[in-house]
Amino acid sequence: MNGRLVGQSEACDCCICTLGWSRLTHTHSHTNTHTHTHQPSSIMDSREQISHHEYQKSADWLMSQTKHRPQVAIICGSGLGVLADALKCQDSLAYADIPGFPQSTVQGHAGRLVFGKLKGKTCVCMQGRFHMYEGHSLCKTTFPVRVFKLLGVETLIVTNAAGSLADHLRPGDLMVIKDHVNFPGLVGLNPLCGPNDDKFGPRFPAMSGCYDKDLRCLAMEIAKEMGVDGLMHEGVYAMVGGPTFESIAEARLLHGLGVDAVGMSTAPEVVIATHCGLRVFGLSLITNKVVKSYEATDSVDHQGVLEVGRMRSQTLQHFVTELVSRMDVNNNNSRNAL
Repeated sequence: MNGRLVGQSEACDCCICTLGWSRLTHTHSHTNTHTHTHQPSSIMDSREQISHHEYQKSADWLMSQTKHRPQVAIICGSGLGVLADALKCQDSLAYADIPGFPQSTVQGHAGRLVFGKLKGKTCVCMQGRFHMYEGHSLCKTTFPVRVFKLLGVETLIVTNAAGSLADHLRPGDLMVIKDHVNFPGLVGLNPLCGPNDDKFGPRFPAMSGCYDKDLRCLAMEIAKEMGVDGLMHEGVYAMVGGPTFESIAEARLLHGLGVDAVGMSTAPEVVIATHCGLRVFGLSLITNKVVKSYEATDSVDHQGVLEVGRMRSQTLQHFVTELVSRMDVNNNNSRNAL
């Protein structure tokens, strides 16, 4: 029996077979010997570890390439790379040149780190993030966040494109993230699995309050001043693994759990940022209504997601510029110390 999964009902009772892991190459010999070849995907293999030295190597290389020492890091979601255009005195570095950095493979993610000044504050923007569904391990997906910490970043702004589950959220709206449901993390796919790196943070970090309340309040004030408070909402974001968009049954489940918007990123980066003491602000651009009815005839596609990003690009750029301008980057609480 070659290349198929063996379950509990069959003769094999090794731990891998009993667990029924996916994406395994499974080989049996029905003689007196019983052999296996198990090849879990990098996503499922929580044994992968990245040493502190490797993070430091990336940070040291970046500091050798730019004089900028960022206080704020911004991760740009699908179609939102335009946020980096607001930076002045830019230094742009391709991910392919940075030691340890994976590559972004998704349309709408340019694959560059852009350093520069924004309203007097030094920032670094990720034009393109990394996702589980691209085949990256969670260690690699979140790799830049720990590098940012070593560069001196104090505040992380995470943005994403998300689908609306809440009835009041429409395409083009903005949602300040007040909390998240990390579905991969609930089943053991957590970037903190494995030995803890005490130089970054504690073994068991709390996730309650991981989205900074003061920044959330400031965001709502800025939206009102900009006259876009009708577009700005606060809600709960859920991360799913992707790359498929949600089935109707999945959408109904998420909605019933109190989730307002859903996407395929963000939560792992926020987990790592919280672990190493960064202050976090999260923002979702609502790009589509998630289908929750079996009678509906519409569906979502990635091109539509990117189009909404283009439509709201100027509003987002103005909003993030004002947020960075008015945030205090030297007043983080005690959890921010290594």
